[in-house]
Amino acid sequence: MTTRHQPVVRSGAPYTGQPLAGSAQAWFDEVLLRRRGCPPDRMALADCAPQDQTRLTRPRASICDLSMDRPRVMGVLNVTPDSFSDGGDHATIEAAVVRAHQMAQDADILDIGGESTRPGANEVTEVEEVRRTSEVILAIRAAGISTPISIDTRKARVAEAALDVGANMVNDVAAFTFDPELADLVAERDVPICLMHAKGRPDTMQNDPRYDDVLFDVMDFLEERIAFATSRGIARERIVTDPGIGFGKTLEHNVTLLKNLSLLHDLGLPILLGVSRKRFIGTIGQADEAKDRMAGSLTVALHGIQNGAQILRVHDTFETRQAIRLQQAMMEREI
Repeated sequence: MTTRHQPVVRSGAPYTGQPLAGSAQAWFDEVLLRRRGCPPDRMALADCAPQDQTRLTRPRASICDLSMDRPRVMGVLNVTPDSFSDGGDHATIEAAVVRAHQMAQDADILDIGGESTRPGANEVTEVEEVRRTSEVILAIRAAGISTPISIDTRKARVAEAALDVGANMVNDVAAFTFDPELADLVAERDVPICLMHAKGRPDTMQNDPRYDDVLFDVMDFLEERIAFATSRGIARERIVTDPGIGFGKTLEHNVTLLKNLSLLHDLGLPILLGVSRKRFIGTIGQADEAKDRMAGSLTVALHGIQNGAQILRVHDTFETRQAIRLQQAMMEREI
């Protein structure tokens, strides 16, 4: 039976334990030992096997030349007419470049997407997705914006076109299950890849999603996709993981994953958390409109940082960066 190690994360002084994944603020000295179908057991970190201690504490490899020892902001720039929150806002090249300039002031990475993956969304043709994304990326680079760019796509052809005009990373919400050839492209180009868990495809994923155990099912899926990626020649240090909040999950599933986010550190890789403006925030926070969910989005983002998430994928980059600065000031290690 597989045993998972979940750090019991603490933040702030007195810093008596070990750093969580190389973090300057989050630390731990205990873990929960989790087995499918069993209540967790608590164990001192010092009593864990050396390889388990190393996997949980070692600094994560840099992504796009960005160190993972502090939180990084990934700004969402959807060049689509139908995304759930900002659909149509940046559908022209001019509007997208203006927004990219704004986000580059606060974001470490820009995530460009040309196909909505909101619940119920239909697939976009490769030709149309290439047109939407590659033209915008080319224009962003022509405007002198040097911020690393991630291409948010499930398709090898779209990613190839984006990488050819200046993208630096691939963000695949299907984790190579939609287009396995995307793995070969990532390996060939030697670029970072984010592998996200999703249950089903966007058009059907919210049709009564069910799990035997959402924590173990998500972890097992990500571990299997990491193995697939490395088998296709992708270096492990190029991989980022994402639990896929809102992708084939109920409110209860989302909250359970967020409460236990630190379990993902057992994979030994950076964690990307994308919760910005999502429906569960509106349900709990009583905000029907996506753009009215900023306060809830910030709350969950800061929770993610406290649990060691290295990359936050957000729409509101300025506000998120401000919140991080305040949180980091209050968590700063005392000398």
